[in-house]
Formats: sequence, C-alpha cells, structure tokens
Amino acid sequence: MGRTVMGDAMHIASFFKLFSGLGILTGLVLMGPAAYAADEPGTEDTPGWTKPREGGFMVPIPPSPGLRPVPIGYLREVVEKPRPASRLDVEPEDAGIAGAKMGLEENNAGGRLLGDNYSLDAVTAHSPEEALEAAQKLLDSGHNYIVADASADTLVKLADWAKGKDVLFFNIRATDVSLRQENCRANVMHVVPDRFMLADALAQYLITKKWTDWLLVHGSTPGDLAYADAIKRAAERFGANIVDVREYKDVSGGRRDDVGTIPPGKQASLGAAHAASSDYQIIVIADEEQQFGPFMPYRGGGDARPVAGTTGLIATTWSPGHEKWGATQANNNFEKDFKRLMLPIDHQAYIATRTIGEAVSRNTGSDFATVAAFIHGPELQLAPFKGIKQQYRPWDGQFRQPILIATDKVPVSVSPQKGFPHASHPEIEVDTLGIDEPESRCKM
Repeated sequence: MGRTVMGDAMHIASFFKLFSGLGILTGLVLMGPAAYAADEPGTEDTPGWTKPREGGFMVPIPPSPGLRPVPIGYLREVVEKPRPASRLDVEPEDAGIAGAKMGLEENNAGGRLLGDNYSLDAVTAHSPEEALEAAQKLLDSGHNYIVADASADTLVKLADWAKGKDVLFFNIRATDVSLRQENCRANVMHVVPDRFMLADALAQYLITKKWTDWLLVHGSTPGDLAYADAIKRAAERFGANIVDVREYKDVSGGRRDDVGTIPPGKQASLGAAHAASSDYQIIVIADEEQQFGPFMPYRGGGDARPVAGTTGLIATTWSPGHEKWGATQANNNFEKDFKRLMLPIDHQAYIATRTIGEAVSRNTGSDFATVAAFIHGPELQLAPFKGIKQQYRPWDGQFRQPILIATDKVPVSVSPQKGFPHASHPEIEVDTLGIDEPESRCKM
C-alpha cells in the first residue's frame, strides 16, 4: 500500500545512507594518491594544487552541480462571499497556501538529493479574466504545475486556455460534479472530492448506524441546491428514506436572531411557524456557506435529532482532531509552522504539491509530458495520512481518497464503510464514493 510518514522518512534516510556510503568510498579512492603527497608534493603549477597545511593534506573537490528548478504556481481566485454565521468559519489569509508550503518542504527534503529544487509562487485573481492573465504569466515564467483555488467556471476557462500547452492544474476548491462529468478536462486533476463523494461518504455512515429516515433542509444558493441533489442521490443509491424536504429562506437585513429555525413542512398549517415531525431520525443540512446551519439544532422548530450534512456531523477531507496514520505528526507540524490548525483546504493543497513532488522524483530529469502521464497513471502512490495508497481515477482525474466523518472536534469514522460493494473495481473500496467508471460521462 502507499508509503506512510515513517515510510517517507525511511525512504529519505536511505538516500542519506547511500550518499554517505558513496562519500566514504570517494574519500578512500581520493586518499590513494593523496597519501603519497609527502613523497611527491607537486608544485604551484600542478593542476588542483593547494598549499598543504602542516600535519595534513588538501584534496580538490569539484563544485556541486546546480539544482533543477521545479516552480509550482498557486492561483487563488478571491470572490465575494456572504458572511458565515460564525466568525470561526472565516478562512485565514493563508488558507490553502500554508498547506501547499507544507507539501513543498517535504518535496525539497528528498528532491534536493535528486537534484530538484521546488518553489511556490502564489498569485491572486478577482475574476476569470484576471485568472487567465495570471496563468499566462505563470506559464511564461516556467510554471508547468498550478494549484488552482478557483471556482468551477474559472477552472473550465483555465483548462480550455491551457489545451495543448504544458500546464497541469490541480483543483483544490471546486466540488462541482460537472467538472468530473460533462466539463471534465485532461489537464485538470481534482484533489478536492466532489459533492457526490461527500454525500456518499456521509450516507454510508448514517445507513451503517441505521439512521435511514432523513429530514433534508437546504438553502437557496446554487451550491446548497447542488448538495441537496447529491444527498437525494446518495439516499436512493444506498437505501435511505428522505421523509421531507424543506427550504430555508434567506433572512435579509442581517436579522441573526431569526436564523436557524427549521422551515415549516408541507403538512403545516398556514399559521404555524414550524411543523415538528417525529418520523425522521436525523436532520441533514445543505448549507455550504454556513449561513443558517450552525443555528439549526438550537433555535427550535422540530424534534431533537442529530444534525449532519454541512453542519454537525460532516464528511470532510481533514479534521484537526485526526490522529491516525501519522496525522498527529502532520497536525502538530502544521500548527508549529503556521500557528493555526490545518483546514481541509490546506490538506488538499498539500496533496497537490506532494503529487507534483512524487511524480517529478519518480521521473527525475524527465520532461513535462512524462511527469503528467505518470500523475494520470496507476504507478503514482501517495499516502497522505489516511492509511491506504491513494491516486487519481483514470476516467475523470478525481483523487481517490477515504473521507473522514467528523464533528467539529473529532473524527468518528472513515468512509467508505464496509458492505457497499460495486462492480467496476471491487478491489478499490473508495470507488464506492462518487461517480464510478461505468456511470461516468467524462470524455477526456
């Protein structure tokens, strides 16, 4: 399976041992003629001659060759977003960039032994047009690999602009299913899971716990509606029952005291503020911008039930409480270096830069086409603290990875869950999450 943190350390240590051994051997070889320097001291005209110090000798050593630069671009699109219900959900300024730097450090730990030097250059755009200009500048300055923290629309424009060019993008933000389906592109690798993967991971866990009757409450944004559709698909796919679907209407004017009550159901009378229902076991929330979901369990309007979805128990790529498979060390190192907790967007950016480092190291000195083909292929193996080898799906460029099922404090499980077989790749359990190959509409 994939290398763990200890495996990476051993891999790097083996390089040090190899080079140490070569150094000793080289020293022995060079000492041969040098040992007779007293008998044949040479002169100032002798090539490589240096004045010997008393009691010793000097050996000329050629300078180390220059390292091959591997510049990585980081393109961040900054767009207007509504303020979340909690200031704790506001992303820090270095969200994502910090994770990319963490991956860069690991790349350089082994890369310099192979003659590669990785660097990161971050640029910011405020529109698709600015993103295209920034991408062109990155390409002109030698950046063939670009981590893209951008919207789906911008990613499609970037991918179409880059067609035929030596550029590979790594999507760490956009969860839109269309990017892996009708709008898929061969020059975009998707590190972040799509909404289908996240919904499937959560649904598998809920059904394993026998919480099969759900009340679905969604917002009115395109993202909320898309996530609600993913929840409906997952329920049908794995055997859950959505007993009611209710839409939360946005409260204008910042009336925070009115945020979070469960909307009335279809069976409520016109005068009822809400309708309680005892026929659901859990409330599933679709609120990607965290506008009303965090209030939902506590502002009344329904029977006391667990809350999951985008609030409460969530499906995510990373949790600061994750402690298995080397995750404790990763979280501690990140907090030490960046003075905050690692977020999912950081972990996704970390995977992107580690993908580049692993592929370049496995094909050291190779051209862009060789490295890009390796990233798309089955030989790439990453082990980013989730216990199994991970790689990209060949049919849509989606990163195969286990999904954490977590609260805001701790992970409670990891999906895929046992007992959800599939036909195409039964040996790869993570392919039960999201779009499997037979149902894919991606034509790259």
